[in-house]
Amino acid sequence: MSAFTLHDLQCFDAVIKAGGFQAAAQVMNRSHPAVFAAVAKLERQLGFVLLERGGYRVQPTAAGRSFHRRAQALLRELESLHAHTAQLAMGAESDLRVVIGDMCPVPQTLRLLSGFFAQHPSTRLHLHFEAVTGPWERLFNDEADLIFHRVDKHDARIEWVDLCPVSFIPVAAPGFLPFRAGRAVRPEHLRELTQCIMRDTAQSPESRSYFVVEGAPQCTVADQLMKKEVILQGMAWGHLPNFLIEQELRDGSLISLAGRYLPGGVQELVAARRHDRPHGPVANQLWQLIRDKTTQWRSALA
Repeated sequence: MSAFTLHDLQCFDAVIKAGGFQAAAQVMNRSHPAVFAAVAKLERQLGFVLLERGGYRVQPTAAGRSFHRRAQALLRELESLHAHTAQLAMGAESDLRVVIGDMCPVPQTLRLLSGFFAQHPSTRLHLHFEAVTGPWERLFNDEADLIFHRVDKHDARIEWVDLCPVSFIPVAAPGFLPFRAGRAVRPEHLRELTQCIMRDTAQSPESRSYFVVEGAPQCTVADQLMKKEVILQGMAWGHLPNFLIEQELRDGSLISLAGRYLPGGVQELVAARRHDRPHGPVANQLWQLIRDKTTQWRSALA
């Protein structure tokens, strides 16, 4: 079998999709004889017939259908390569790496990203979910172009867009506490009870903790939804973001432990990126979209 060319494959593919040589020639902006010759040449090189030419409409043979299925994968890859080449020529990025942190409302974030990347199909989204200091580690190790998380706003290496405040509320299931819950609950009252905390996904975690009662037995989880379920089942108590437990606090399936001595806390959710690194046009368009959507973001979580 002789080697065949991509042009021959493209002509064969056009004939199959258009249903005839004349229609394929129009689609490819080629002459009818040129397309006919390319397919005939391909058949000679392969050693079997690809098309039944006897009817009103050209039809693939069984071998032609099988060959066409395999050839389409190669042609799709060729189209992708052409798009990638054009993107590189325009200076647009082929990939963007985004990290969603554990305190981020996932549905709102995914809707924003889904809509944006649907309009930029040639830029591939690499999406990661990290917890505690994991988003920072990826950002500062140049493994992320953008993160949705909390940041140290005094760090001159970053720039950020404020999205919304996220309140973390200490909660437990009714009956979990061996005493009556009230505003006078102190951390030491909880030291003998299991506390559910988030597992830091950073490979080299920073030595800082959030709302952890020292000395208390711990249950560690990878995400906020698992943490919520553990607490709902009466297996531990812990701090959860307000947007995740509003309904449970209303219907009484969770009770708040917040008070004078266990106040919880508020963290500012931001979109952040490196200020000391260049960013391409697609990354800058996404950044501007986030800036434009901040009011809607806050309203959706209000």
